[in-house]
Parts: sequence; structure tokens; C-alpha cells
Amino acid sequence: MDLSNKVAIVTGSGRGLGLAYAQQLARCGASVVVNDVNAETAETAVASITAEGGKAHAVVGAVGSTETAQALVDGAVEAFGRLDILVTNAGVLRDKVMWKMSDEDFDQVLNVHMRGTFTCVRAAVIRMREQGAGGRIICIGSPAGQRGNFGQTNYSGAKAGIVGMVRTWAMELQRAGITANAVVPVAATAMTETVPFLKPYVEAMHNGEELPAFARRELGFGSPQDAAGIVAYLAGDEAAEITGQAVAVGGDRLALWSHPDMTATAYHDGGWDPDAIAGEWPVTFAEHLESVGEKLPEKATAQ
Repeated sequence: MDLSNKVAIVTGSGRGLGLAYAQQLARCGASVVVNDVNAETAETAVASITAEGGKAHAVVGAVGSTETAQALVDGAVEAFGRLDILVTNAGVLRDKVMWKMSDEDFDQVLNVHMRGTFTCVRAAVIRMREQGAGGRIICIGSPAGQRGNFGQTNYSGAKAGIVGMVRTWAMELQRAGITANAVVPVAATAMTETVPFLKPYVEAMHNGEELPAFARRELGFGSPQDAAGIVAYLAGDEAAEITGQAVAVGGDRLALWSHPDMTATAYHDGGWDPDAIAGEWPVTFAEHLESVGEKLPEKATAQ
């Protein structure tokens, strides 16, 4: 994968998945703008890239506002002359069951994940369209946004919204040669190490132990580096025809998430009143009801 002469921004790339994305893009030849809210963390990330011969520049700021989004784009242009790739990874968690979740808990997560994705993509797309050479938008989703997760009303809603925006952007940006895709990773990070059924595998990784095939394949769980290859691929010329997709990645697993679609349909002349629905529901719809939450293998649920 050759990304030479390409310039990328990766939000929230001081550590974890974001750092893995930034490092992989740099290894493929891209110049990378690293972003974190902490200056020392951002500079350490830059140093990890330059130590391997890559090019990187830090822009410190909390993602969410239009001002930070513009600062990121300006930083890329000032440091490297252009912008070709944006990876929106920055995020926070404020997990609480819905009836205990405050307005602040909700707003903070939506501001960083969803509004931050929107403001950064908008600023990046304006620059890419001015350049007239296409571009790549890669937004980071989550299984929680695809299937829901207990205690994550704010996070699940934001991540679902991100994938919804990606589908719209794929249509809006097609004429400009800019692709928009979502990556839905599962990896050992600060956001997953508290998940009970993943805890043994996270501890194993921290101890330098090799993950079993069950974790890497059935759970699709691995290191942040395992999730970085798809980001570099989607950023490259080979992926020019791929847009509007949600791609799952983790461990040894790579998969496509489906778009929502109607799974059962019935018709009733004159429309549907409650009695007509009551009569039709058990016949046509009951067996097609969807589950919620992640569908975990039995071995995982037993731990």
C-alpha cells in the first residue's frame, strides 16, 4: 500500500486505536497530523512515527467544535501542503443506564463523537473539494452503534448516527471523487478493557500472551494494530470504488455490516388499523423480530 504524497488527519490519535491508525498510515508513506487533547501525549505519538522514518505533526485540541476542526485542516495544510485523508477516531465514554444518565453525560459524548465527526468531515471536505483531487473520509463506528449496548444510550446513538451520516456523505461526495466509509473495530483499548467477557483477553495481551483463536476469530478481538490495516486500505487508490460501507475489523476477522433493510412486509387495503395489525402481526412479523445487543458465542457469555 503506497500512500506517498498523501496527507492524513487522525483525530484522537495520541494512543490506542487512533495511534495505530496514524502509525499505519505513516508506514504506508502518508504524512500524518496527530491529534489529542493532551500536548505531551500528542508529541509522544508524533515521536513514535518520526522514529520509524515517518512524517507527523501534532495539533492539540478537543474535537467537537468548528474551531478545532478548522485548526486540524489548517495544521495539515501548513505542515504538509494539502489534505487527502481524514480518520475521525476521537471519542469519550460516559456510560450510565438511561435513567441515571445526565444531560451532560449525553451531550458530552454526542459532542465529541457525532458533532466532532460532522465538524471535522465538513472542514476536510471543503478543503478536498477545493483541491479537486478527491479524498478519503474514514469514520470510526462501534458494534454498540450497530446493535446497541446496555448503559450506552449516548455512545450507541452517536455511533449509529455516524454510520448514518457516512451513507449520506457517500452520495453527496461521489461527484467530487471523495469516498466515505465507516470502520467498526473491536480491539483492546481503554474503551473495551472494562467489558467483562473481554477482560481475560485484555489481561492476556497486557502480559504479552498470545490470544487464542476463539478470541481472534469468533470474537473478532485483537490489538489496535490488527484494526489498522483496513484504514490504510480504504485510504488508498485501490479503494476508490468503495464508499458508503461499514466494515467490521478485529483480530483475524474482517467483515461487512449490512445496511438496514425491511425483512418482512404485508399490505392491507385502506391502511392498517390496530385490529388489522393484531391479526397480521403473529402471521407475518413475529418470527422476524430482531435481537438487540451483541450476539456472543456461548464460550464468551459463560466467562
